[in-house]
Amino acid sequence: MVDFLLDNSLGTWWAARRLSGTDLAAAGSEAELRRLASLPGVPLDYLRFVRSGDGPWAPAAGTFAGWPDRLADFRMLDPCCGSGHFLVAAFRTLVPMRIEAENLSAREAVDAVLRDNIHGLELDRRCVELAAFALAMAAWTYPGAGGYRELPELNISCSGIAVGADKDAWTALAAGDPALENALSLLFDAFKDAPVLGSLIDPRAADDGTGLFRADWDAVRPLLDRALAGEASDGRTEAAVAAKGIAEAASILSGRYTLVATNVPYLARQKHDATLKKFCSDRYPEAKNDLATVFLERCLKLCRSGGTSAVVMLQNWLFQKTFRSVREKLLGQAAWHLLVRLGSGAFETIGGEVVKVALLVLSNRATYAEPNAIRGFDAADERSAALKAASLADTPVKSSEQSRQRDNPDAIFSLEDLDNASLLGVYADSHQGIATADNSRFVVRFWELPSAGNGWEYYTMSPDTGGLYSGLHSLILRNGGKGALAGSKAARICGNRAWGKKGACVAAGHNLRASVYSGGLFDSGVAAVVPKDRGDLDALMPCVRDGGFRESVTALDKSVLITESSLLKASFNREIWKEAAESLWPNGIPQPYSDDPAQWVFQGHPCGSVVWDEAAKRLGHGPPRTDWTVLQVAVARLLGYRWPAELDPKMELADEQREWVGRCESLSKFVAKGGIVAIPAVKGEVNAKDRLLDMLATAYGKSWSNDVMSRLLAGSDHAEGNLESWLRDKFFAQHCRLFQNRPFIWQIWDGLRDGFSALVNCHKLDRWRLDSLTYSYLGDWIARQTFGVDSKVDGAQTRLDAAVALQKRLEAIQEGEAPYDVFVRWKPLAEQPVGWNPDVNDGVRLNIRPFMMPPDVGKKGAGLLRDRPNIKFDKDRGKDAKSAPWYHADKGDRVNDRHLKRTEKEKARS
Repeated sequence: MVDFLLDNSLGTWWAARRLSGTDLAAAGSEAELRRLASLPGVPLDYLRFVRSGDGPWAPAAGTFAGWPDRLADFRMLDPCCGSGHFLVAAFRTLVPMRIEAENLSAREAVDAVLRDNIHGLELDRRCVELAAFALAMAAWTYPGAGGYRELPELNISCSGIAVGADKDAWTALAAGDPALENALSLLFDAFKDAPVLGSLIDPRAADDGTGLFRADWDAVRPLLDRALAGEASDGRTEAAVAAKGIAEAASILSGRYTLVATNVPYLARQKHDATLKKFCSDRYPEAKNDLATVFLERCLKLCRSGGTSAVVMLQNWLFQKTFRSVREKLLGQAAWHLLVRLGSGAFETIGGEVVKVALLVLSNRATYAEPNAIRGFDAADERSAALKAASLADTPVKSSEQSRQRDNPDAIFSLEDLDNASLLGVYADSHQGIATADNSRFVVRFWELPSAGNGWEYYTMSPDTGGLYSGLHSLILRNGGKGALAGSKAARICGNRAWGKKGACVAAGHNLRASVYSGGLFDSGVAAVVPKDRGDLDALMPCVRDGGFRESVTALDKSVLITESSLLKASFNREIWKEAAESLWPNGIPQPYSDDPAQWVFQGHPCGSVVWDEAAKRLGHGPPRTDWTVLQVAVARLLGYRWPAELDPKMELADEQREWVGRCESLSKFVAKGGIVAIPAVKGEVNAKDRLLDMLATAYGKSWSNDVMSRLLAGSDHAEGNLESWLRDKFFAQHCRLFQNRPFIWQIWDGLRDGFSALVNCHKLDRWRLDSLTYSYLGDWIARQTFGVDSKVDGAQTRLDAAVALQKRLEAIQEGEAPYDVFVRWKPLAEQPVGWNPDVNDGVRLNIRPFMMPPDVGKKGAGLLRDRPNIKFDKDRGKDAKSAPWYHADKGDRVNDRHLKRTEKEKARS
């Protein structure tokens, strides 16, 4: 990034003066021009050129006509120099240039560059020392420059030196000289907040009208030197030391530079302290929302007339609405030359989506007139820093007229020309969804409850498949807008203007998956795009599901999460999309349907299928399914679970989907009414395998065969086994996978493959049914193993021991003494469950904990369960309300890993 910015600023200026018109006309490629412009040690690998048709080449960033003609007059500053990367890179570029241009020796050129050209500032004194050492090392090791020796004084200073004295001590350094006293007084005022503001300080802004530097600093420095030479006991010495360092920083900050090149600091306004926040509001009102944009403006102020800034920036300011005013300001006051979006992963030491950056070269407008072409390209899709670096040299350069950028919606920057007349926002509105600030409390998957209702409402989340209906897997505890969610100060209840309307539900992530929005409550991770005219819904859906829509939006908004307003800035040709919709769905967009058991519109039938018939252009019944979810649905039905589509006759469903709902009635006779089915036969009941086989045979009807059974097992990764071994060994892990690690059918076992194992519907597992599992089902198994021991049956003693141990652990869960208790962090002590008395409204994650706390009988961390669902009981995201009972004990964190004694809870209830 450093080399790219310097090659396309300082390197561009050099190439414009080194290359002839013949070179630019005759060259066959950018690489050829780089070779012609380069010098030994200055390869200009990233210098970019553009050409129009067969015309001559030109530097992509322009020719920088506002720069001086002589390098001796060139001044470069890095105001946030860190450990000196830009300074050293600029040094290594400038020395060969001055050798070539001025016929200097290496030693003369090194000294000249250090003396005339390179300037650096940094807030942190330690970084200043590192930068100075790095630059000195570059000078000492430059070939032919004389090695280690005394160098010219380096123009690098700390801009964050604390004043550290009262004003009287400072002004006393003037020894009665009124001009010096005035200068020192102004210097004190300007730098009193230096540890916070650093290079943002503008000494000229502290001018009293006669000039901060009314007294020449050549006269100030001898005074400071005399003070430093005084006795150590002199109380003015400390002030003088600080004053000298600040004076040096002030001299650099008051200068004006040909090139200001830096990696600006990034800090959102909400993280600014009071001093920084007020300073940015007062001095940089348009740019105040991030320190990065504030520094961009500061860099331009540090430039001389016609000077240039070359910066590494966050890219979010180019498109987010909060930065509209600073975009408009800079599009009017600066000439933009070159912009490259690098996205995430540009820094090798920073992974993931943490920092998304852009490279920007722009100048003061003084010597640049309209029309001005902005050149640039996008390298964000490259996945590594190395690939991004390679793309900087060869990605095709695009061009856009600067004056047109201000006409874009919200002045969003785009290298693609936008036409306001064909934007989606003309025809639709986009709405942000609900942000609960505590999804762990207020949001569950629909299968975690027996049914919706009792305050729980359907809640659309981000589409998780490419289907027309997706993201339909959650419920939210809204209580009709009158419960705890409505009273939460942290929550944002948004989207009500979209409720009850039809539209598209678009994921906020960069995949921008889109499904049909049916008008319900929706999460902040999606945007509801609702047509202003309901007749445009058919045209809207193919548009937002098209790959071109994603490209159009992400060209404007490079955020990790796309803002809902950005969706409306995508291009939308209404007539073309109406034709597309007519081709896709001549009978209209299909009504809700899905063969995915993790969507609430699923019809609940094990093998039922509704598919899109492309030939007929309508929904139809597909062949009986044999995928891996069939057995999962059948087991859930066997344990008494029914899908929302079955329980809600008012739910909007396709007719074909509703037909399958009706066929589920024939399977009700196989349901275990107590919600418990033992895998081995106990209590004289039919075992799980035979019950399941009977249900499957009925579900498939005439299609049922041994071949179908084989396909079901193969699809469930159990081709070599049978249905009983699948139930025993594979069911629960696959159940956790299908239902997003919130299993509602729990497999409780004793740890032996030939031991006791039972499937339990957690919605029905109240105190009475846990007793039934412990003493009736397991008790019968224990009795049989006791008889086996007496009859000297092989393995009976091992099975008996394991079953008795399981029974004792279930008794401990029934008692509910820590650590086998249920803890709900948002309930006061008096409302915590005593013993096994769970509230299904608290969801699977909290209620399953007692079964995972006992010593493992099998898989590590699973406790009494056959496999371990990926559930964490430590901390939830966010901060608790101060009214929470555990707020102070947990330092405000939302901690779930707490165990309470029965006596504590019983006392609180009494």
